[in-house]
Amino acid sequence: MNKKILIVDDEPNILILMEQVLEKLEDDYQVELLTANDGKKALEIIQEEKPNLVFLDVMMPKMSGLEVCQFVKTNPEINNVYIIMLTAKGQEFEKKTGMAVGADLYMTKPFKPKEILIKAMEILEIEI
Repeated sequence: MNKKILIVDDEPNILILMEQVLEKLEDDYQVELLTANDGKKALEIIQEEKPNLVFLDVMMPKMSGLEVCQFVKTNPEINNVYIIMLTAKGQEFEKKTGMAVGADLYMTKPFKPKEILIKAMEILEIEI
C-alpha cells in the first residue's frame, strides 16, 4: 500500500528542499509526495488524499497551519493524519498553540534535512 506525505509551505525554497529530502522515500519505498502552498489547498488535499503524514507550516496565506491542524484533528474522517507543524518561530507560545490544536510534533526552521527524513521514516514505519 502506498503511503502519502503532504508538504505544506508558502515558501517555494522550503517546498523544494523538503521534496528533495523526501524523494528518496518516493523512489525506494513507494511513498507519494504531495505539496500545497497555502492552508486552504492543504485542507483540500488532506480531505481527498488522506495522507499518512503532513509537514505543515504555521504561517500561511488563506488559512494558517494552526487552523488546518485544528480542522483535521476535530474531523473524525481525517483525524488520524500525523501532523508535524513547521515554524520559523521557536517560541514556547507557538509550540503550545500548535500542540493545543492537536499537532503530533513540532519542528523549528531551519531544520536539518536528515532529521526530516528520519522522522518521516519513523512515522511511516519504514525500515532503513
